Amino acid sequence: MKNTPLLEGVSDAIGFVGGALLGFWLGQFAGLDLFAPGYGSASVGAIVLVGLGGGLGLQIARRWRASQTQPRSRNE
Repeated sequence: MKNTPLLEGVSDAIGFVGGALLGFWLGQFAGLDLFAPGYGSASVGAIVLVGLGGGLGLQIARRWRASQTQPRSRNE
């Protein structure tokens, strides 16, 4: 499979948004409110989780895309 700019953009967006949503829901489960007024520790913790989740999701999408472009061995 050849990586086109459209495939790269869509897979990056899905990975980032999916990871950010996962981080958001983990924060909600842990009682951290992303939208709390001010910058209390709970709000900052939720922001960190969303950022880490988005970055991790992006990296997973890129690794998946890279695995799709590697040639397959004959034994598979």
